[in-house]
Amino acid sequence: MTHHDLTQLDNPLWYALNGAQQTFSIGFSFTKRYRPGILPFAAYDHLRPDNITELNGLLKKDEAFFLVGELPPLPSHFKLIRELPCAQMILDLPLTRVQDTAAVTALTAADRDTMFELIHRVQPGYYERDTHLLGNYFGIWQDEKLVAIAGERMRLKGMVEISAVCTDPAYAGRGYAQQLIVHICKSNLEKGNMLFLHVLTSNERAIRLYEHLGFRKRREISFWKLVNTGD
Repeated sequence: MTHHDLTQLDNPLWYALNGAQQTFSIGFSFTKRYRPGILPFAAYDHLRPDNITELNGLLKKDEAFFLVGELPPLPSHFKLIRELPCAQMILDLPLTRVQDTAAVTALTAADRDTMFELIHRVQPGYYERDTHLLGNYFGIWQDEKLVAIAGERMRLKGMVEISAVCTDPAYAGRGYAQQLIVHICKSNLEKGNMLFLHVLTSNERAIRLYEHLGFRKRREISFWKLVNTGD
């Protein structure tokens, strides 16, 4: 049985950007960020919070970005916009079986704009046009349009984050999200990967869905939206 170092999930962006996703990373010794256009997320070594000022060299003036986990003492020109408290959940086996109600399709670069349009309309602010490069994304098409999507975002050693789970409101209630999540879980479990995700603590409906599928809460962790005012 594969051993997974769950302590990495206390600072998941840092371990993703220094490990499996370092090809998408730019930065310095103690701070990193995803390349512009990939994700508006940055990270720092929690053991060296005083080096957060290194991010100055990675951010444009007035650029918004997210930190995840502990919030360090901030330079005066990093303005906190909001805290997004999340439940960090990991998959406990066995995975719940769900009924297949529609065909699941692997999405490709050709679907880039269609993916962005759906996610930006339902869950704006966390997904950019090239976020899909981080992992595999899957969708369900109905009436010749993309109506549901889910994919893989952060990737750590032996651990994959499920993200961008959203459904066109006109097609909600058909079990599409469950089907997509289970599809991603199965493909990763076959590779020995552990699954995790983040969901707003206020989104009780989604938390119940994830618990039904076999996920459990590991901890609460906050996503912090900030802006570099440059002042």
